[in-house]
Amino acid sequence: MKRILTALLLCTAAAVHAQQTSTLTVEKIMRDQKWIGVAPSNYRWADDSKSLYFDWNPQQKAKEELFRIQVGKIKPERSADSTTEKSIGPVFTFNQKGTLGVAEQEGDIYLLNAKTKKKTRLTNTLERESNPGFLINGAIYFIKGGNFFTLDPNTLSLTQLSNFMPGPKPAANKAAPSPQDTWLKNQQTSLFDVLKENTASAGRRPGRPAAKQTIKPIYLENKSINGLSLSPEGRFVTYQLVTMPKGNTNTIIPNFVTKSGYTEDINGRTKVGELAASYEFYIYDKQRDSAYRVSVSNLTGIKDLPDYVKDYPKQLEERRKKNEDRKVRFTPVIWNADATAAVLTAKALDNKDLWILKLDASTGRFSVVDRQRDEAWIAGPGISSYIANMGFIDPQKIYFQSEASGYSHVYVADLTAGTKKQLTSGKWEVQSLNLSKDKKTFYFSGNMAHPGITHFYSIPVTGGKPTQITSMKGGNQITMSPDEKWIAINYSYMDKPWELYLQPNKPGAKAVQITESRSAEFKSYAWRQPEVVAYKNRHGDDVYARIYPAKNGGKNNPAVVFVHGAGYLQNVHYWWSQYSREYMFHNLLADNGYTVIDIDYTGSAGYGRNHRTGIYRHMGGKDLSDHVDGVKLLVDKYGVDPKRVGIYGGSYGGFITLMALFNEPDVFKSGAGLRSVTDWAHYNQGYTANILNEPFNDEIAYQRSSPINFAQGLKGNLLMCHGMVDVNVHFQDIVRLSQKLIELGKNNWELAVYPVEDHGFTTPSSWTDEYKRIYKLFETTLKTP
Repeated sequence: MKRILTALLLCTAAAVHAQQTSTLTVEKIMRDQKWIGVAPSNYRWADDSKSLYFDWNPQQKAKEELFRIQVGKIKPERSADSTTEKSIGPVFTFNQKGTLGVAEQEGDIYLLNAKTKKKTRLTNTLERESNPGFLINGAIYFIKGGNFFTLDPNTLSLTQLSNFMPGPKPAANKAAPSPQDTWLKNQQTSLFDVLKENTASAGRRPGRPAAKQTIKPIYLENKSINGLSLSPEGRFVTYQLVTMPKGNTNTIIPNFVTKSGYTEDINGRTKVGELAASYEFYIYDKQRDSAYRVSVSNLTGIKDLPDYVKDYPKQLEERRKKNEDRKVRFTPVIWNADATAAVLTAKALDNKDLWILKLDASTGRFSVVDRQRDEAWIAGPGISSYIANMGFIDPQKIYFQSEASGYSHVYVADLTAGTKKQLTSGKWEVQSLNLSKDKKTFYFSGNMAHPGITHFYSIPVTGGKPTQITSMKGGNQITMSPDEKWIAINYSYMDKPWELYLQPNKPGAKAVQITESRSAEFKSYAWRQPEVVAYKNRHGDDVYARIYPAKNGGKNNPAVVFVHGAGYLQNVHYWWSQYSREYMFHNLLADNGYTVIDIDYTGSAGYGRNHRTGIYRHMGGKDLSDHVDGVKLLVDKYGVDPKRVGIYGGSYGGFITLMALFNEPDVFKSGAGLRSVTDWAHYNQGYTANILNEPFNDEIAYQRSSPINFAQGLKGNLLMCHGMVDVNVHFQDIVRLSQKLIELGKNNWELAVYPVEDHGFTTPSSWTDEYKRIYKLFETTLKTP
């Protein structure tokens, strides 16, 4: 009887515990995220492709540990560090015969014998050696101290190929001798025979070694050097010289909570519109021992002006009169294996053009292989920032990505024939691209099946229909084995965080799950799989959204709109969200009677060029109206009360929240703007100038895109939250808006500050405080009809 009673008590306790853990609270969600379970990460294959190593923490210890899974097995095991050092190495670059490989590891150069698998450490210095490879003659090359060196793998003879010197050319060590000194020197020589003999025999003593071969020094003056590249025969060194501007002002960020007890300043970034660096492309010809600059004047469209200057007649007239070449920035040169062709990219600093160029190093001239022009800004998968994903397929054919069709796809260009061919096509994106080792196949990840589903594909380099290799619906991130026979899949679904799967690199092969990271507490709650829907916005474009219908929701229930950050980011998809806390918070809101919508508004990633650039010169335009149109969808199809709609988001999401409260006060009753941009003229150059150009060139774009200019429109309740040591969106941003609200006499707003938080919060107590305030805002402003 006693045993039965004990068992009943245990069962009851377990049931109570399960019931408790299945109820969500803000405190529970915002704890140290280990409570969910720690997903595996940092996948890397052993050289022999028989084992995969990864970091994992299934027991939620203080830090992650190293694990290994052997191909063909399903149970991972902890791995000792010594095993790791022997099995995992850097990625080796091999010579043309495939017999030797070379790589950098922790700043030194290692040689690998492909047959015996023996590794030999070639350098052991305090200075870093990097970027190793092989020349056509078999010599190893690498960079040390900003210069190229070669090393003979047989004799270990070291040779310096370039002689870049920092700083200005030094002045002569001493002044010319005075007439008196010259007279004395001549007198000494004429008086003493021993001095005559020494002078005559100098430089020809028996056994004296031959003079060293000299390399002409190239003094960098006030410039820095980057983008070093060496031609495969060792003749040409190509490089970029960068002149940094003078006179720019960095923002100072006060740090109030410090160990010293004193306020300490953090030196922050500059603001958009500050003076830009300038870039020059050079070739050093070792054979001529001479360096020369390559001109960009022959680039197609180098003098073209952007369309937006038509809004500024005076500026347009001045720029037409100057007729200057636009400034460009260069990527490192890529050479084919036999040194007969070289390519690189140049991108205009006004972000409107990207050129893929063929370089004739012997003449120092560029020729245009492909020009990508966008009146908004050049970007997208494979062509983001200043780097284009490209390489050689054979000595005269290269591949690259372009949004010429409206979506990022794969192209092949023949450098000899001057022709281009598009290999993939359709209303979907190639999101990552790699060439197989035998250069016969492309492997890529793309969202061909659905904008919110990624799969892994292959396609011959000659073209054809892509072959789908992965089959699990959701997110599939691939790490391929060195022999290309296996793929490690980092896989997740909407309600399931990332886990490791192994699969043969074949279509239709089964993916085997290796890890299970979710905690029992996490699995005790029935996490929602939100509805993924598409609707037409007022412009006739498809907009995708995630919807979390209210639990037991009827008519006239309240709604919350979540706005993801970053602008160019995708959050409406079938994999585990990087906004995991927000995903869990949306489950909590739905449990408590709210319908939640999360929209991939105009400007989001994953939907092609037009969606990406639809916010050009007007942030808070189409991206905001997409949210208003999303609210209409909730009202029409989900029974939402149009008078009880709230909105919240962080960073770009905070910006949209402010624009919503200021410009659409009849749609949004309340909102929480977190780490919000309030004035784009105070954000950074790299992000903002793409979308809005620069404040002094395009004032109209900044005027209509900055919330601080529309603060008069605030009617509903506004909560603002901001970290005081935010080095991305500075605390100054929210202070300036607060002052504006004070001057406007607004009293329905509050500001919560977080003294130790940067842009991305790291402290659970800060997360908890922030989201308790958000939840309270919605409970007090939206729950009452």
